[in-house]
Amino acid sequence: QSQNHANTQDGDLTQKYHHLVKDGSLTYDQHQTQIVKALNSVYDQIIHYQPEKPGILTKIFGMGSSKSTAPKGVYMYGSVGSGKTMLMDLFYNNIPISKKQRVHFNAFMLDVHSRIHQFKTSIPFEARREKPHKYDPIPPVASDIANNTWLLCFDEFQVTDIADAMILKRLFTALFEYGVVVIATSNRMPDDLYKNGLQRSNFMPFIPILKNKCHVIPLDSGIDYRRSAFKGLPSGGQVYFVSNETDAENELNKVFSQLAEKEGQETSRRVLRHLGRDLEIPVACGRIADFTFEQLCAQPVSAADYLEICRHFDVILIRNIPVLSLALRTEARRFIVLIDTLYDSKVRVVCSAEKIPEELFSTESSKKVTDEKRMLMDDLGISEFDKDANASIFTAEEEVFAFERVISRLIEMQSEQYWEACIEERNFKSQ
Repeated sequence: QSQNHANTQDGDLTQKYHHLVKDGSLTYDQHQTQIVKALNSVYDQIIHYQPEKPGILTKIFGMGSSKSTAPKGVYMYGSVGSGKTMLMDLFYNNIPISKKQRVHFNAFMLDVHSRIHQFKTSIPFEARREKPHKYDPIPPVASDIANNTWLLCFDEFQVTDIADAMILKRLFTALFEYGVVVIATSNRMPDDLYKNGLQRSNFMPFIPILKNKCHVIPLDSGIDYRRSAFKGLPSGGQVYFVSNETDAENELNKVFSQLAEKEGQETSRRVLRHLGRDLEIPVACGRIADFTFEQLCAQPVSAADYLEICRHFDVILIRNIPVLSLALRTEARRFIVLIDTLYDSKVRVVCSAEKIPEELFSTESSKKVTDEKRMLMDDLGISEFDKDANASIFTAEEEVFAFERVISRLIEMQSEQYWEACIEERNFKSQ
């Protein structure tokens, strides 16, 4: 406890924020200072807080939960590039807590589904068949998470998957009961989460739980700091090539050769064994991998695969990114997840594309019912004129909303600051 008290002054987030403004690392933003003030309040409460440990009955059956009086967390939302992630990282990096985790929300939910699957497969078949109601996997999964991590910091809290939407209420009710504190960033206010999602009525009860356990604070200064921080290209050259403006293929070959020379290893095909199957890397040299857009986004590649690629490579080349219309909706979804994963994992990206980032996404003919949509609607028994036909899974509203974030990130990922931050963080982790 004495160590926590000693760090209180050093960890004052308001002072640290103003210090970053003073040394030129940040531009003063009055909207951001309101978030810092709220985070500082949570910081002061957390350093004196320790949740109760879940008992053995809780771990096995979800019984005897502690109904902990944990400090309220913070849910900050606003437009892309407004500094939400930076402020959360300021909090996370300075809080003297060992049981904390900072994770992209998609990656967290991927882990939750994996834990649920492991729990279900560990139950004897007879027990599962005869008394399934006694084996709800959510309480023990939540208990394990809370036992290992009671401060969760989520970047990009968003709900687009119906599988996530259907379990969030039960999962987070359990996590909050076990004393978990949540800090989250999002582009959406809580009331707009999973907007127009399929069976959203089943998701709605989660929203008041989230609002009750977190201070909900908007952050929208109208400034995209990712754009304003753009001061040129990384030393070594351009990293985003538009195919109709230059010989993009040749330019990427040059960049790959320059980077591969520093690796000092042979260039070859590589295969990663992941989740019981082979994940092919078509061209690799040391910590550099070279893909086409089709290989990464037009094939059945999952978020878990992208995370595994990030574990093995520091620089990723992506060739021939097309304009992503709603006719390429599946590919667009994968591309959104890919860029979010690369950005969050601090992986450097070199790419060639049909258009500049701002013109990479086309949302024309969003009302048209494609064959793929019609097949899914038929499988679900939904008519083109039903209310559920306007769910975001059919209208692509969530993708359109996410495009803004991806564009902003693609622009930032070209900057010298981003490349330097990636190198610094990855070098630190490798030590």
